[in-house]
Amino acid sequence: MATKKFLTDSLRARYISLISEFLASKGEEVLVTASNELTIPVVDDEQNENFLVLTFKIPSGSRDGEPYDGYIVAQDYADRQKAKAEKAKATAEEKARKIARDEKMRVEKARLKAEREVK
Repeated sequence: MATKKFLTDSLRARYISLISEFLASKGEEVLVTASNELTIPVVDDEQNENFLVLTFKIPSGSRDGEPYDGYIVAQDYADRQKAKAEKAKATAEEKARKIARDEKMRVEKARLKAEREVK
């Protein structure tokens, strides 16, 4: 019977190989930089050179014995992104209200100043 570490290492190696072969078939240069990591030299739209690092891990879960559940983690992430978007929307709306209020105050201030100058 194989150990859990051996099984996870084998599984990770299989997927690293699959992804590496796929990227190489698309003409990408794939560099293995660690036992769980691939690095791909890339160029952005302005021809600046960078590196894309892909890290592969098979999480075992928490120390208290709770197994890792990717579905729950994905849902948590989606919920956080939704909350972040709602907060950004509320902030943008508040900023727009403040800008409108400030513009109205400037117009009113200019009107009062013009009235005082006329007298």
